[in-house]
Amino acid sequence: MAVSISRRRSKPYRKQEAKQSYFHFSAIYNFLSRISVALFLLILIYLWCSFSTIITGNIVHVCFSSSRKLHSLYCLSAGTHPSFEIPTSTNNHSFLAPRIFEGSNATEPEVANAVKVVEEHLQVHRSWRSNRTNAESCSGEGIYVYDLPSKFNKDLVGQCSKMIPWQDFCSYLSNDGFGKAIIANNKFGKGWYQTHQYSLELIFHSRILKHPCRVYNENEAKIFYVPFYGGLDVLRWHFKNVSNDVKDGLSLELVNWLQRQRPWKRNEGKDHVLVLGKISWDFRRTNNSESPWGTSLLELEKMQNPIKILIERQPWHANDIGVPHPTYFHPSSDNDIISWQLKIIRSNRKSFVSFAGAARSDAEDSIRRILIDQCSSNGRCKFLNCSSAKCNEAESIIDVFVESEFCLQPPGDSPTRKSVFDSLISGCIPVLFDPFTAYYQYPWHLPEDHDKYSVFIDKKEVKEKNLNVVERLSNVSSRERENMRRYIVYELLPGLVYADHNALLYKFQDAFAITINNLLLRGTRLAT
Repeated sequence: MAVSISRRRSKPYRKQEAKQSYFHFSAIYNFLSRISVALFLLILIYLWCSFSTIITGNIVHVCFSSSRKLHSLYCLSAGTHPSFEIPTSTNNHSFLAPRIFEGSNATEPEVANAVKVVEEHLQVHRSWRSNRTNAESCSGEGIYVYDLPSKFNKDLVGQCSKMIPWQDFCSYLSNDGFGKAIIANNKFGKGWYQTHQYSLELIFHSRILKHPCRVYNENEAKIFYVPFYGGLDVLRWHFKNVSNDVKDGLSLELVNWLQRQRPWKRNEGKDHVLVLGKISWDFRRTNNSESPWGTSLLELEKMQNPIKILIERQPWHANDIGVPHPTYFHPSSDNDIISWQLKIIRSNRKSFVSFAGAARSDAEDSIRRILIDQCSSNGRCKFLNCSSAKCNEAESIIDVFVESEFCLQPPGDSPTRKSVFDSLISGCIPVLFDPFTAYYQYPWHLPEDHDKYSVFIDKKEVKEKNLNVVERLSNVSSRERENMRRYIVYELLPGLVYADHNALLYKFQDAFAITINNLLLRGTRLAT
């Protein structure tokens, strides 16, 4: 007879088993929790002790020095090392062609063709230069300023305290983008502020609202200004792990908003202007981009027609136009400019050469370490190490530049540098190592003949031939230096600064006035 054995267990046994399972689960959970917490703490300690390890690939997330302190805000710049996309064209070399694409896979004809495209765009931009000297006579040339919903500008400023995790960014956006005024112990004179390099959007918006050519009837306008703070939109996501859809959300909303406006429909945005306070590459993220950094604003189809004013242009986009980085000097009158010109032209240039910056250990083609070593070992060269907080303060930078004959300006996170303009307004002759740092960037504010205001030394020579930069600069005669300095101080300087929001300039045009006058000329030609 078969015997049936039941597999059902008694209730007390099941309770005991459940109780044992609970204790086993609790023990495992507690053990894993402790490991997770410990691991998390170890990760935090590791990141704090060697934060530079997260500067990888093409993304510069944050700059920390070996002393675990924040670098100068110069480090918190572009975020990407641009990889140039070479357009197709045909024709001959420029004298700068061999210097541009070393290290790339581009063939010699491709390099020459790319340079040709760049130079053609620059010639077009220079043809828009206006002879207007008096902004009061608008001659029917009106500027219409869109009243955008606040989420596109004002609300972004309101998020300033959350943009940089370790610092309140709000002080840099105060005074309509000028930052805090330098008053105590100010030896420079009037009009000096702690201005951040990313403040262009606020400065332009404030100035254009008060421009005498502003009109309130869209039918009277030649250009349409779109006050979108796209740079702040990029910056607010820099330290947050969010999707590309989130990063691009506001850009897409802007395009949808513009497409509903009558002036946009009339010319498909060709007479519209955006001022963006970061470099062009920060708005050109594509689906094929290696880096998740930035937005795709300027890659959107509807954004190809408008003019984009940027502190660094994409050289092969005809509608990208470079304008000077904001400096610390914002004069209120012609006399403020003249007083500063006299001060720096008479300055005792104690240092033959200076370099304010930090090494870029993550950038393989950087020559900064070489320049730092050369400068540090030469008594004629002064090195201001921006791995510390020294370069946060205007006084530290300007003090060095005002007392230097030459200022070394190698590329950093991107080809251009705010420091180039800090040196120019200090009467210090910039030494450039890459033509994209200035020569292919600012056709409205810097002359085509770059020998008038700068010295060019090929970075390839520095890197491969171990050229000594200080010795090379010694070949520039004192007369040549004097002529260059006088040209910089008296011809260029007024047009490189952004004057005070309520400035009354009669003798000079500042960087803002030059930009607006040229835009108005372009708008008038477009209308005819």
